Amino acid sequence: MDLHQLLKHEVTPESSVPYSYTTSFPNSLWPNNNPRRSPYSPYSPLSSETLSIGYSPGEATSSHSPLEPNSPFNPPLGYSFNRPAGTISGQSGYEFGSPYVISRQNMHHALQELETVLMAPDPVPEPASRESKRSRTQSPEYPLGAPVSFVTRPIKQEPLNVVKQLLIRCAEALDEGRIGDFKMLEQETRNMVSITGDPVQRIGAYLLEGLVARHENSGNNIYRTLKCREPESKELLSYMRILYDVCPYFKFGYMAANGAIAEAVRNEDRIHIVDFQIAQGTQWITLIQALAARPGGPPHVRITGIDDPVSKFARGDGLQVVSKMLQDMSKKFNIPLEFTGLPVYASEVTPEMLNIRPGEALAVNFTLQLHHTPDESVDVNNPRDGLLRMVKSLSPKVTTIVEQESNTNTTLFLNRFMETLDYYAAMFESIDVTLPRESRERINVEQHCLAKDIVNVIACEGKERVERHELLGKWKSRLTMAGFKPFPLSTYVNSVIRKLLGCYSDKYTLVEKDGAMLLGWKNRNLISASAWH
Repeated sequence: MDLHQLLKHEVTPESSVPYSYTTSFPNSLWPNNNPRRSPYSPYSPLSSETLSIGYSPGEATSSHSPLEPNSPFNPPLGYSFNRPAGTISGQSGYEFGSPYVISRQNMHHALQELETVLMAPDPVPEPASRESKRSRTQSPEYPLGAPVSFVTRPIKQEPLNVVKQLLIRCAEALDEGRIGDFKMLEQETRNMVSITGDPVQRIGAYLLEGLVARHENSGNNIYRTLKCREPESKELLSYMRILYDVCPYFKFGYMAANGAIAEAVRNEDRIHIVDFQIAQGTQWITLIQALAARPGGPPHVRITGIDDPVSKFARGDGLQVVSKMLQDMSKKFNIPLEFTGLPVYASEVTPEMLNIRPGEALAVNFTLQLHHTPDESVDVNNPRDGLLRMVKSLSPKVTTIVEQESNTNTTLFLNRFMETLDYYAAMFESIDVTLPRESRERINVEQHCLAKDIVNVIACEGKERVERHELLGKWKSRLTMAGFKPFPLSTYVNSVIRKLLGCYSDKYTLVEKDGAMLLGWKNRNLISASAWH
């Protein structure tokens, strides 16, 4: 049965499938860290008033799916159970007919091709498709006394190198302890950066805030306030949903990981997926649908979802949301499915928690998670490498790694600053392709979904700096030392992903290197995907 036909087929309510949910949840897994004194600088682009400049996705949509994401790097695959394969859910607060959203029909074709190859018993390449904060009482849009750079009025676009050099000079002055020079440069730079400017001006606004937070030792407070704030009216989920829809980075990671897992467990009757960043669990929607459509009948699938306590607030609820979603899929597609939720940090997971069973094919997934696990530079016990060794001891059929291609872990501060400037300038530029510069949606997406990571990289040190990215080469070294060998990603899935990128912009690049894939913007790699066994 074709997968497209399968999704049209209505499963009867009498369908009986085994299902278990084995984790109990306390009422509160993480304290809501909201210090009385705002951690933001007086004119911060991160202040509560600037964060909500008159746009609320909650006003644009009457319902919010529990499948929406909890982190910009853990977004959903974008499917709704009652939609045909490849159809993108329109719950993000804007319509796909708008000028800045990619072609829905082209996306349909690209994603449907991947679903078809995932379910097929033996892949046969098909012809390419022709379709390819300090609180203020003034107006939130124009806070009293705020410089023009941090409000929504457009400012003069400065030459790219002028803004970059000013930002670097600010960082150098702070790093060298020249506080007087830093404060003078800060004021000069504020007049040249803007959350409504070009990509460098926008990233400059957040980098400058990170520098101020570093000087005032308030970086960790900002990060926690942004990360742990429980979303009101599910606004944060909607912002992340928009980011997921307008950029291919997260679809790329999910498709690459799912393709590797589907190939590794193609002939297995019992499958156990351990996801070290379960989020909403929506990475697995397409894979479960494909497994359910196997010609010889679906396998028994068990998913163990690891979820650090902070994610509950970004998701808006506990792991029971994921449990309910997977339970609904189990019934709808008549596939035996179990789910176990583990509300612990990844580095705290032990083999006993995972309940490995004989006869199951084990797949382990790390999607944009490993960089949050401390390494030897933070903890002498080196939890990052220890986690990889523990996973290897379980003998998984495949382990998938998706990470940001950035070098911010152990580099010196100035190098880290320039790396962050270069990385996010490319990402912000790619966002411009689908969200207009004056779009309030774009402003909210960048402020809510990306600013916290930027501030953490620049303003925090030691254990407080949790955004510790490494390049693909470093991940290869760690995995090799842990005993892993490369599991080359499918060339056919790679070709489908390449066509998916064509739905967005011809400036996206996809490089295949030593069995791994690197997704980039122009000449800057941004996301890497690899598989290991």
